[in-house]
Amino acid sequence: MRRFSLFSILVVIIGFASVAQADGAPRPVLIIKDGRFIPETLEVAAGQKITLEIRNEGKGAEEFESSDLNREKLIPAGGQASITIGPLKPGTYRFFGEFNPSTAQGVIIAR
Repeated sequence: MRRFSLFSILVVIIGFASVAQADGAPRPVLIIKDGRFIPETLEVAAGQKITLEIRNEGKGAEEFESSDLNREKLIPAGGQASITIGPLKPGTYRFFGEFNPSTAQGVIIAR
């Protein structure tokens, strides 16, 4: 019975992973915590669409904002959001947190 349970759990996990990647777009994760983005630098493949998963683990709301990417999204404390961007040309794309602009800064580098 134990093998069956472990096998069942594996099937469920693989199933969820397949659904999460069904569109084929890479899904880098960006965490908001203590007025900062973690990591501050994301490297992605140029010429490919990505879906950025943003999770706010902070105590207050934060807004992901990027003039370079023409995107903005409010993420409440404890919340998360997905933002699809690209395909990106090779280059550096800056983003920041509207509520903590001096500390919540980062870049996406498309190579």
